[in-house]
Amino acid sequence: MPLNYTTYVTQLANLMSIANSSNPTDPSFLIFLPGCIDYAEQRIYRDLDLVATRVTDTSASFAIQQRTFTLPTTQGTFEVLEEVSAISPAGTGPTNGTRYPLYPVSKQFIDALYPNATTANTIPQFYARTSYTSILVGPAADAAYVAEVIGTQRPIPLSVTNSSTYLTANLPDLFMAGSMVFGSAFQRDFGAQADNPAQAQSWETQYGKLLESANTEENRKKFFSQGWTMEQPSRDATPARV
Repeated sequence: MPLNYTTYVTQLANLMSIANSSNPTDPSFLIFLPGCIDYAEQRIYRDLDLVATRVTDTSASFAIQQRTFTLPTTQGTFEVLEEVSAISPAGTGPTNGTRYPLYPVSKQFIDALYPNATTANTIPQFYARTSYTSILVGPAADAAYVAEVIGTQRPIPLSVTNSSTYLTANLPDLFMAGSMVFGSAFQRDFGAQADNPAQAQSWETQYGKLLESANTEENRKKFFSQGWTMEQPSRDATPARV
């Protein structure tokens, strides 16, 4: 069943045998809790290419005769860029304008073809990510074309003020398993010298099994499953579905 912040904390405290698990007040546990959430969330977001983390942002425009474009942060910070497009004519959005996708290339490619901001001003055709917050485009824009940026962002973490996330609603089992891997470190069970050396390995194994099934479902959503379809992979299909 889906979790929220309260039920997550209760279940985690119960699994870790924290006193008064329905309303834990152990200061050490409360200090440990934000790090546990961060560990589980960041690990899952990196392990799974979740459709739910994809964002489309059209809040920024290319600057005229500027090679550098600062990525918009209206909805958050882009971790991975998947698509960048210029919308023409200038000033129109995707609904009314025409989308011109930019092709990802190296910085050296853009520097060689468009060495300065006045070289061949037109609709940008190429981009290279040069930092966490910006990209280099070429050629530089000759008008303020709206930029459509698509990529993945980190959702707002689970907390008292953000009581539910995609992970707690749709992947509560995997989220809990990831939390318990980190929780085992809190209980000093990561090494062979600890009281229960098998605990961390057991939760790590459980996490891996749950991750595999979650990844299969996520690939189905994107038509990345067997034979590039949305079908559940079948061991009985002979020959394999293509």
